[in-house]
Amino acid sequence: MKNTLLFFWEIIKIVLLALVIVVPIRYLVFQPFFVKGESMVPSFENGDYLIIDEISYRLGVPERGEVIVFKYPNDPSQRYIKRIIGLPGEAVKIENGKVDILNDKGENILNEESYLPGSTVTAGDINVVLGQDEYFVLGDNRAASSDSRSWGVLNKKYIIGKVALRAWPFSVFAKMEAPSY
Repeated sequence: MKNTLLFFWEIIKIVLLALVIVVPIRYLVFQPFFVKGESMVPSFENGDYLIIDEISYRLGVPERGEVIVFKYPNDPSQRYIKRIIGLPGEAVKIENGKVDILNDKGENILNEESYLPGSTVTAGDINVVLGQDEYFVLGDNRAASSDSRSWGVLNKKYIIGKVALRAWPFSVFAKMEAPSY
C-alpha cells in the first residue's frame, strides 16, 4: 500500500512540474495555430499547423512582410492570419490592381516578388495614411482574403504574434522568416 501511494505521489509531482513548465510557455511564449481557409495561399494552405511566437512583439515591433496571427478587430474571439504590408506612418495606396507603400519621402518601398506570383492583382481602391500603432495587412491570396481592404487598418493591440514555424505538414516543416525589402 505504501509503495502504491509513493508511486501516485511521484506521478502527481511529475504532472505538476510539467504544468508549471508547459503552461507558461504555451500561454506566454508560443501558441499553436491551425490555418483555416485559403487567404494565405500559396504561403500557407488550409490545415497547416503553425507555431506562433508571442514574445517578439513584447520586445520589438512588427516588421513589413511578417506573417502574423491577430484577433479580428470586429470579433476578437476570431483569429486571423495575414501578412503585414504597411507600417505606422506610411501611406498605403491600392489602385489599378497594384499596391504601393510610400514612405515619408514618397518612395515606393514594397516588393512582393518573394512571396506572391507576378500575376497577382490586388482589388480595391484605397488611399490611407497609417497612424501610430496601425498596420495594413493583406492575405497572400488577394482574391480570397478578408483583410485591411475590407475592414480597415489593424491596431497593434490585436496582434497575438508572428508565425515562427510551420510544423505540419511535416514535408514543409520550416522556420518562417520575413522577406527582405
